[in-house]
Amino acid sequence: MATINVAGPNVQFTETEINSQYVYQNSEVTRNADGSITVTPTEQKLRFKTGRKPAKTGVMLVGWGGNNGSTLTAGILANKHKYSWRTRRGVQEANYFGSITQASTLRIGQTKSLEEVNVPLSSVVPMVHPNDLVLGGWDCSGLALGDAMRRAQVLEVTLQDLVYEEMQTLKPLPAIFDLAFVAENQEGRADNVIPGDKKAAVAKVREDIRNFKAANGLDTVVVLWTANTERFCLVTEGVHDTADNILKAVENSEEELSPSSCYAVAAILEGCSYINGAPQNTNVPGIVELARRHKVFVGGDDFKSGQTKMKSALVEFFVGAGIKPECIASYNHLGNNDGKNLNAPKQFRSKEITKSNVVDDMVASNDILFPAGTPKPDHCIVIKYLPYVGDSKRALDEYTFSIFLGGEQTVVMHNTCQDSLLATPLILDLVILTELMQRVSIAENDGEFQQMDTVLSILSYLLKAPMVPAGTPVVNALNRQKQAIENILRALVGLPAENNMLLEYRIPALRH
Repeated sequence: MATINVAGPNVQFTETEINSQYVYQNSEVTRNADGSITVTPTEQKLRFKTGRKPAKTGVMLVGWGGNNGSTLTAGILANKHKYSWRTRRGVQEANYFGSITQASTLRIGQTKSLEEVNVPLSSVVPMVHPNDLVLGGWDCSGLALGDAMRRAQVLEVTLQDLVYEEMQTLKPLPAIFDLAFVAENQEGRADNVIPGDKKAAVAKVREDIRNFKAANGLDTVVVLWTANTERFCLVTEGVHDTADNILKAVENSEEELSPSSCYAVAAILEGCSYINGAPQNTNVPGIVELARRHKVFVGGDDFKSGQTKMKSALVEFFVGAGIKPECIASYNHLGNNDGKNLNAPKQFRSKEITKSNVVDDMVASNDILFPAGTPKPDHCIVIKYLPYVGDSKRALDEYTFSIFLGGEQTVVMHNTCQDSLLATPLILDLVILTELMQRVSIAENDGEFQQMDTVLSILSYLLKAPMVPAGTPVVNALNRQKQAIENILRALVGLPAENNMLLEYRIPALRH
């Protein structure tokens, strides 16, 4: 991998840190009473400090024995051992395709002869390598990871055979399980659960985290939910609204404290970042306040992998082209355990909410297409459970747009998404970026350094319903989310944001 050395006055590299200076240019907009708009350019001088050595990082997955958890484990082992295996199309080698940190590039600039130079995203600043992650976690099913991988039916059998024996040595810890939050059809799978009430369960999970960290000599642990979708909890004043009330809810084993929120509380109290990879409303206000109190990150919600990623890209493109989306119909059928759980109405409703809101900010960005009072596009999501298709989800979408002079354009798309093979690289990116952000601090002018906001919104590109700090607009537009990641990485090494003006190509006087 190419090494990036930035030679300039805005960055200094020491043995332990990268120290950069950055001028953050923005615009402050005022809507005037007469309907006009005043735009005032702004500048803030910032300093970034980034630790150069990635922490020895552990990942504890809630749902380790599920399709995503077992696939992630097999994938890391295959890459670590550099396995290759025969498929019906020939020999396949292990890779990390689908991970932006491992398999995407960033335009770093051009040479004097105007040759474009792109580098791996992970080469800009030091990042933990997936092969170095230590995996552990919990699952309500007690199957060892090798058998869990075979049950998932995601990977080629030849690859399964290569990693099976090593994976059989890995067994998930007993999990917090509450049938009130998942579909009743999950009860038969739950043979590995923590006994007792929620207070005892949170104490046990905290102990598990401490033991895992000590046993593996880890510097940091990231806890990530990749288990079944829960129904939304009923957010209640006096229970979910403050950090102190959340702690009381644990103490009192409140019925409406979901298992995912219990894991979040346990992780935060142990100083671990917590990421919610499913659509339920885990990170209620009290949990965010608790995370802020303990200075750890939280992020969520719901992996953005197949259909929703395509929807985010397409709607952003069409709205940006001045074409008005009128109707979006999305149909899915899948046969894995996630699909079985989503067969229940309350769990489906959690998923429906995260999938339906992804176009809102793009619609709101264009008041030519959508003047005030104009309805949002009709948007319908259907998910059906068909066991035969297994993890190979079928997504069918129909988009209808209004075009010039009352015309209409319809785009129909069929997308076969191998669900877990798309989702597991996102887990890697979520963990790798979270660990990086734990090494980053920022100061304005000569002020004191502080970490990024507790709600780690840089993860938005990877999540359907991105959490953002209170008062911050939600951005679902895919290109804007990716650009945010890339430009923050550039800022950490003192490089300006990529503006894509390319004036050196367009103005002869600038060609040196």
